[in-house]
Amino acid sequence: MTTVIFVLGGPGAGKGTQCSKLVSEYGFTHLSAGDLLRAEQSRPGSQFGELIDNYIREGKIVPMEVTIKLLENAMAETSAKKGEGSKSVFLIDGFPRKMDQALKFEETVCPARFVLFYDCPEEEMERRLLERGKTSGRADDNEESIRKRFRTFIETSMPVVDYYEKDGRLIKIYAARPPDVVYADTEAQLKKWLGDDFEKKAN
Repeated sequence: MTTVIFVLGGPGAGKGTQCSKLVSEYGFTHLSAGDLLRAEQSRPGSQFGELIDNYIREGKIVPMEVTIKLLENAMAETSAKKGEGSKSVFLIDGFPRKMDQALKFEETVCPARFVLFYDCPEEEMERRLLERGKTSGRADDNEESIRKRFRTFIETSMPVVDYYEKDGRLIKIYAARPPDVVYADTEAQLKKWLGDDFEKKAN
């Protein structure tokens, strides 16, 4: 039994922090589209490495077929490790970034159970990212890059959020609060939506 949850939110909304807590407490599998692409890029003998390289260098979005294939492979790998008939809950983070990616994934892999959307005001996200930029060494944690990433998120990813909201498959969490408050809210919502599928993992 596979459950897919798309995790969306602007840059700096705190998606990663929330996902890693859910993974450690509930045994969910966190898949980051960006991490998978970066790993594939540097994997020796990769069939997609060079292609991904070229797209990232040009600052273009990697073709969705490639990203979906990598997500699908990672899901299959996890399910195989867990063994036949086991339950897997996947948190897919930073994907889908665009409407066509969402539709393609649901058509070729499986429908998402719902979208977990971390809603955070722009000025709060900017404050967090500039703070993180002091220590992260990430090239895109500077003011100009941050603004560009906000624009991109609003133009391409918000239609995805709206689509799932209209479809009755959206959990919206207000993310400008302290991380533990946001997490408690996330837990309460997931309990409501997942019922018996939402249980802490045995230590």
